[in-house]
Amino acid sequence: MFEQVVFAGGGHRCWWQAGFWEVVAPAIALRPRLIAGVSAGAATACLLYANDARTALDYYREALAGNRRNVYPLNALRRGRRVFPHDRIYRAALRALFGGDRFPRLMRTAPEIRVQFARIPRWLGPRSAVALGILGYNIEKYARRPLHPRFGRAVGFRSEIARVQDCRDEDELVSLIIASSCTPPFTPIEYRDGRPTMDGGLVDNVPVDAVDADGGPTLVLTTRHYPRHAPVFMREGRVYVQPSRKVAAASWDYTSPERYEQTWAQGRSDGEAFLRGFPSLHTF
Repeated sequence: MFEQVVFAGGGHRCWWQAGFWEVVAPAIALRPRLIAGVSAGAATACLLYANDARTALDYYREALAGNRRNVYPLNALRRGRRVFPHDRIYRAALRALFGGDRFPRLMRTAPEIRVQFARIPRWLGPRSAVALGILGYNIEKYARRPLHPRFGRAVGFRSEIARVQDCRDEDELVSLIIASSCTPPFTPIEYRDGRPTMDGGLVDNVPVDAVDADGGPTLVLTTRHYPRHAPVFMREGRVYVQPSRKVAAASWDYTSPERYEQTWAQGRSDGEAFLRGFPSLHTF
């Protein structure tokens, strides 16, 4: 039924997408020809073809066993130590879950996967772009709660798209996903072609422009709950599915793997609810 699928970003909220997919995809024979994702949504799309959510959840539970905080202020006084542990943990996770024989499996089984990342405004340097982008993103998110934000484009952030299938090895894949997820101070700025990149969500955290405008029926998986919309709703010819309530996991929380499990379980529950109403989708 769906030829294209969009994976929104959202850090660890994206476990919801993994749970939803595991229930819904086999039930409706969901085999899109094209997937678009941004930030952790792009990572989740890759995970579904390179590995599996259960393995990834177990990995994070073990990897985070010794990480009790999301910030270590005293590390600012220690040479070679990072205040924020996120970049080290995230990169290691991507390598563990997508590396080795998982990389050729991804390349062999996945449809085309497009990953959106952002380029900073030409009139700003990297540091000022970080400050402006994150400030504007959060003000717009909490003040307006838009489905598709506008601030980033308005001040000059531009989206670029790269294909997972163009990555020659796991190192290039990890770099691409990090570029799409780059959110200082949690991660340092990633460079592609010698130019800085930032989280593609600064342009649009639900990257519908990354799929083909005339590409056929499109399913959009958000990670944030939008109270003004139903769990399943239609917009501009696309079917959107959102969490039925706010998920347990927070985007950049690297201390609570049990909340990842809860978010994944909610995705599975919401997937079952979606299937119960699936025949009615044909009336949208």
